[in-house]
Amino acid sequence: MHCLAPHFLLLPLPAASRHALPQTQNPPLPLLLPSRGAPLHLASARSPSRSAAPVSDDDDEEEVDEEDDDDEIGIRDADEEEYDEYEDGEEGDDEEVDDESGGEDEDEAEEEEDEREDTAARRRESEEYKSRRVAKLVAEVREFGEDVIDYNELAGIYDFPVDKFQLHNTQLRYLITRAWANVAIHGRLAIQAFLRGSSVVVSAPTSSGKTLIAEAAAVATVARGRRLFYTTPLKALSNQKFRDFRNTFGDHNVGLLTGDSAINKDAQILIMTTEILRNMLYQSVGMSASEGRLFQVDVIVLDEVHYLSDMSRGTVWEETVIYCPKEVQLICLSATVANPDELAGWISQIHGKTELVTSNKRPVPLTWHFSKKFALLPLLDGKGKKMNRKLRMSHFQNLASPNSEFYYVKGKRKLRTNKNEHSNRSPLDISKQVQLSKHELSNMRRSQVPLIRDTLSQLWENDMLPAIWFIFSRRGCDAAVEYLEDCRLLHDCEASEVELELRRFKMQYPDAVRESAVKGLLRGVAAHHAGCLPLWKSFIEELFQRGLVKVVFATETLAAGINMPARTAVISSLSKRIDAGRQLLTPNDLFQMAGRAGRRGIDTVGHAVLVQTPYEGPEECCDVIFAGLEPLVSQFTASYGMVLNLLAGSKVTHNQKETDDVKVKRSGRTLEEARKLVEQSFGNYVGSNVMVAAKEELERIQQEIKYLSSEITDEAIDRKCREELSEEDYAEISLLQKKLKEEKQIRNELKKRMELERMAAWKNRLVEYESGHLPFMCLQYKDKDSIQHTIPAVFIGNLNSVADQKILNMVEDDLLASGKQKVDNGEQLYCPSYYVALSSDNSWYLFTEKWIKTIYKTGLPAVASVEGGPLPKETLKQLLLREEMVWDKLARSEYGSLLSMDGSLDTWSWSLNVPVLNSLSEDDEVERFSQEHQDAVECYKQQRRKVSQLKKTIKSTKGFKEFQKIIDMRNFSKEKIERLEARSRRLTRRIRQIEPTGWKEFLQISRVIEEARALDINTQVIYPLGETAAAIRGENEIWLAMVLRNKVLLDLKPSQLAAVCGSLVSEGIKLRPWKNSSYVYEPSSIVTGVISYLEEQRNSLIDLQEKHGVKIPCEIDPQFAGMVEAWASGLTWREIMMDSAMDDGDLARLLRRTIDLLAQIPKLPDIDPVLQKNAQIACSVMDRVPISELAG
Repeated sequence: MHCLAPHFLLLPLPAASRHALPQTQNPPLPLLLPSRGAPLHLASARSPSRSAAPVSDDDDEEEVDEEDDDDEIGIRDADEEEYDEYEDGEEGDDEEVDDESGGEDEDEAEEEEDEREDTAARRRESEEYKSRRVAKLVAEVREFGEDVIDYNELAGIYDFPVDKFQLHNTQLRYLITRAWANVAIHGRLAIQAFLRGSSVVVSAPTSSGKTLIAEAAAVATVARGRRLFYTTPLKALSNQKFRDFRNTFGDHNVGLLTGDSAINKDAQILIMTTEILRNMLYQSVGMSASEGRLFQVDVIVLDEVHYLSDMSRGTVWEETVIYCPKEVQLICLSATVANPDELAGWISQIHGKTELVTSNKRPVPLTWHFSKKFALLPLLDGKGKKMNRKLRMSHFQNLASPNSEFYYVKGKRKLRTNKNEHSNRSPLDISKQVQLSKHELSNMRRSQVPLIRDTLSQLWENDMLPAIWFIFSRRGCDAAVEYLEDCRLLHDCEASEVELELRRFKMQYPDAVRESAVKGLLRGVAAHHAGCLPLWKSFIEELFQRGLVKVVFATETLAAGINMPARTAVISSLSKRIDAGRQLLTPNDLFQMAGRAGRRGIDTVGHAVLVQTPYEGPEECCDVIFAGLEPLVSQFTASYGMVLNLLAGSKVTHNQKETDDVKVKRSGRTLEEARKLVEQSFGNYVGSNVMVAAKEELERIQQEIKYLSSEITDEAIDRKCREELSEEDYAEISLLQKKLKEEKQIRNELKKRMELERMAAWKNRLVEYESGHLPFMCLQYKDKDSIQHTIPAVFIGNLNSVADQKILNMVEDDLLASGKQKVDNGEQLYCPSYYVALSSDNSWYLFTEKWIKTIYKTGLPAVASVEGGPLPKETLKQLLLREEMVWDKLARSEYGSLLSMDGSLDTWSWSLNVPVLNSLSEDDEVERFSQEHQDAVECYKQQRRKVSQLKKTIKSTKGFKEFQKIIDMRNFSKEKIERLEARSRRLTRRIRQIEPTGWKEFLQISRVIEEARALDINTQVIYPLGETAAAIRGENEIWLAMVLRNKVLLDLKPSQLAAVCGSLVSEGIKLRPWKNSSYVYEPSSIVTGVISYLEEQRNSLIDLQEKHGVKIPCEIDPQFAGMVEAWASGLTWREIMMDSAMDDGDLARLLRRTIDLLAQIPKLPDIDPVLQKNAQIACSVMDRVPISELAG
């Protein structure tokens, strides 16, 4: 058996993605997975019937052969038995298998190649058949009329793939027709509702075939000679749908509309993003489809309509539904959400008759797995109702028994115990085995974190590839690919095919090749994230769909509708890093990613694999899975474009002869009419249904909290004591309680003084280490579950010596919140200082003296690695400054916080030199504390004994039993208050979400517009600034219009104009500090001067917005203007990206945004022709490979 060896390449990944990295520096093996030259010998590997079998590594799951397990095996469900192997053969059998495995491997490669070719051939035949059927139906409608269109006619068109072993080419037509009978019921009901003339809301799991409902509507619409608009949330998804629909309906029937280009825009089927449709509808609000811009449009498909909950873009979907003419049918396709009935009810109320079709059934069932260091186990029990008990911590405690030993059977690790010893063990011994401390439990949990190669081996051995592996950072995806570069997941013929396709791609798009990813791609591994060029991502998608890429490491954006299903979806972490720390995935996010698993017609089951991390285990995974889906929440917000387009009536047009002429173009809406439109938002609809009930419940909860709070006050407790106790007992206990309170207060003050003296002692000690060697140290903290953690690290120095203003500001704010603490009776003030350390797990730590447990005499010597080079301290400080500075707050206190951040590839080798704690003895520790601290400790101990003695005295009093009942009741009431307050907070959040806020924002924005002289609210007269702003697509339309109408732009060359436009749309584009160079092109002095001039205008608008409470960003950032100017000047992609500190995808996205803005300028009203001409020139120069929308 060829298994994954324990010697791995040391490449660090972010904690959320890498799981864990090996603690060894041995070189990697050159081959880790099968090839013709070195086959992987696995028992039953790649057998579909064993798809969930455990990993057969040398370090596999530990099984306990104790009598207690017999009962567990006896009641195991059939699904669980798939995970157990019962091997009765001798070791000689293994050797026999090894001798024959080479031939089997070659046969397997040939079978996989034939399978891929058959699948591709069936797909081509299926598409050709579908296209012929569509053409035939269109011809029949033209000859016999629309009445021939019914469900059966549409049903015969679509190809629902069936299992491979059932399909024969001679039966293709028969199976395609029969397959419709097996489609999920939601598809049939949705199409029937559409044919009845209703709008339809479809809520079904990801990858359940919702798009086919839209295709059916498109067939009927094209056959009638009418038009259908298909909208998506992403350009990439629009491009994919464009290709798919062209294959079915022909090139002449399908068009694509993007922000800066149009292909066949008058086609019967027009694909676009939802924002483009919303902007088209602005001009048609209140009109019928025939009067507005939706001429001959019968159907609008809103794909991924659950984006309505998206905080930044959700308002677009709501506006689209509100403005859509009522005679147009809506087909809204959504992933499974908690409140589809509310969505359907809202659309029915404001748009017309709407039918809801829901389904929770996946066409390919999904099973949940959990990956640990040595095993891949079912996450849930056989019934899928609770967590698999083999994943409970108590199960691993039993495996950790010191009296057990491990043995191996055919590479499977099992646990053997001495039955005689076990039977002779006393109950005390057994309890000692189970009772582990919280710290030991935490370490045990961390020890179960798998390496990426561990989990990959588990997937390979259980035939669970291809897989999409979700990692929530692009850096993590790239590092994972680099980490697996020495793994071969492709057979020789597959690798040759990839090499051929790569050569073709390179010949066509030489600048689009991601050179750093080529080695991994040839091994069957790739990354897919926003840092890659769109062309490269499309190439990866194509290879993955053809089975030539086995693992794609992707960020969560891949889950947003791109048709790229896999057999398995791996979610590397249940939480992702945000600016405020770590955020747990929502159930909707988790199911959206897991929904990518299971290929219809290919897989009998899809696999979702969750992974043990230092942050989450199986318990947290089950909590999210069983938490229930979240409801759609309205994100309706007003914008400048919305207000201008809804209110604008007559406009000022300047005649060349008479500049004051005013011509009425159309009548605008009054504020009251606009209000009626705004108040049709989804949030207001939901609010009207649930607001009353939620407020009533909140009021009841608050009344109960108020009553319970009054019952636990000192006065209430005193009153109850008087009622329940005799006067003598009450007087005795009351006196003792008063004294106890005073003594506790003294104890707390002494404890605080002891802590401050300890910190002061450490502070004086750390001053000595600011020069000289870097000592090893141990940090400690307790997490939210009160589990104690210890962190071995190497001390770098005081944070002030790092001189990074961003970090200093962050900790300064933290210290201000903490406040200065007195050391001794007001004699002096003590303020904690922040320090930096690098831990053994390659993480940076910011800490105060509060978090120091021990400092050791030994450390890294103050010697440069090369003669004349920088000292270790300076090297580490420079490495710190290159990080992204995204810190997690692990713990906080009045003496400062403990913060952590993942290290980089460059710091990994340094972290390996930090020794584990048990290798250092007490003799290695420096002298801990000062005499003052020791005196404070002694005083605290004495006071603590005094408090303890006083408690015993109270317990010995005559009336203590009744007194204790009163105290217990108070504690119970406190717990109930906490539960009620948590419920109250949830209700308050829900009410805040559904509270109608759109109209208030609308009025605030209208005041800014009026004061900026863009629109007169009273007369609805729109001025030239408002005309331009109303026609622009952007985040702050008024700001963009102010810039584009500024005469300072007229003297700019096309490339310089592009640079200024780029500075307006660079939000979210960042430098990547981990890259080898921080180089970006600087803008020309003319561009810098123009941007500086525009800054003054921007500040005026910001002041105006703040005056009226408007918080719409006004962006202008010169940081990347030079990169845009260089591209617009004609530099090649290779030249512009050489040593660049930007990712390919980031620059491509910035350039596409710039092109989109430039392409709008010639179409905007009242813009100088010189500027329009320069914009056209710049746009045509910039729109070239490898960022061209039409490339490929």
